[in-house]
Amino acid sequence: MTSTPKPVDTLIEARWVIPVAPERSLLAHHAVAVNGGRIEAVLPLAEARERYLAAETIVLADHALIPGLINLHCHAAMTLLRGLADDLPLTDWLNHHIWPAEKQYVSEAFVYDGTRLACAEMLQGGVTCFNDMYFFPRDAARAALASGMRATVGMIVIDFPSAYASDAQDYLSKGLAFRDEMKNEALLHFSFSPHAPYTVSDDNLRKVATYAGELDLPVQIHLHETLDEIEQSLKTYRVRPLQRLHDCGLLGPGLIAVHAVHLNREEIAQLAKHGCHIAHCPTSNLKLASGIAPVPALIEAGVNVGIGTDGAASNNRLDMFAEMRLAALLAKGASGNATAVPAWQALEMATINAARALALDDRIGSITAGKYADLTAVNLSAVDIAPCYDPLSHLVYAAGREHVSHVWVNGRRVLDGGSLTMLDREELLARSHYWRDRIQPPLS
Repeated sequence: MTSTPKPVDTLIEARWVIPVAPERSLLAHHAVAVNGGRIEAVLPLAEARERYLAAETIVLADHALIPGLINLHCHAAMTLLRGLADDLPLTDWLNHHIWPAEKQYVSEAFVYDGTRLACAEMLQGGVTCFNDMYFFPRDAARAALASGMRATVGMIVIDFPSAYASDAQDYLSKGLAFRDEMKNEALLHFSFSPHAPYTVSDDNLRKVATYAGELDLPVQIHLHETLDEIEQSLKTYRVRPLQRLHDCGLLGPGLIAVHAVHLNREEIAQLAKHGCHIAHCPTSNLKLASGIAPVPALIEAGVNVGIGTDGAASNNRLDMFAEMRLAALLAKGASGNATAVPAWQALEMATINAARALALDDRIGSITAGKYADLTAVNLSAVDIAPCYDPLSHLVYAAGREHVSHVWVNGRRVLDGGSLTMLDREELLARSHYWRDRIQPPLS
């Protein structure tokens, strides 16, 4: 006797499903059943059609269906500063261009508009979740919700005043109040985001460690990004920045060290020992001439490495396909080992590894029954990337964000055939032009 098919919201039929977990898995002619915002099952097409009655069936005959990409580190609102100050070293870029512009223009409206613009770019590039660090986090969260995106929103902490807060305690108080207000939003998650060891005192780093421990939240911080940062730390504190974080109680499985370019063997071992995570930002590191992070050595030591774009002001794209490819190529070129960071591992860095760093790997990061349906479809039939022998390899070395066709977050389709469903492209462009003309008025 044939059982009655079970009703589900959506059945996505794909040429290939790449679940990420188990490692290196590739499923041909499979379907993903989605119900109530979660993945109900992953199974062969014939079985799926027999077992489920879908309200909507999406047929992706030439596509790879992958977990939604996770941008492990960005400053989303800085999309409005894209290209403002290029070809400069980090200290000059920050001190003489970015920070002065932020002091003059950053506001609730700036963050809301800039974050929506960033969300549009990321969604069109297959990103379903981002880990943000910026001023006015409540407005960044509002923008993410308006876009239908999942976000971990950082409660920024920095010692100097801004339009957002007067001092480190004010940043903390406002961040905690914002978290309490929005903690029940299903698509929002939270982290503490002290900017960097050179902008946050020991006392305030200890406060962050205490709060993070009490609330069981991750901590992201720029760390060992440049040689100058390390030299200044040795001059001022007589220890390297990582040791300062250790002394302040921040090393542990909740720490996401952003950049981590300049590490010695002892520091890599220390990060591994404490279960810390790395947000690797290869394009930003190269553009600001910060250096090349020792990713193969970190992975070999057992450190979890995810990928981030950093902000559009220092990248200048929020393009996770470009970051995956560059991460794989840099690892090979820097190590002299062509097998370093193979394609499957680069995809892991942009999905399950990033989810693990955010303590969300039980909810997102792989196409696994029970997890939220954060999914990205990539069309691998385009002539510019034909032929396709290995879909997993193709995703990293040949395909780009222009090949993303559909994106789901929590089971909701937020990109349909390349078109955004929750954001108005023309309105976003108008707002971006408004800010461009305020920040750098036209010459004529």
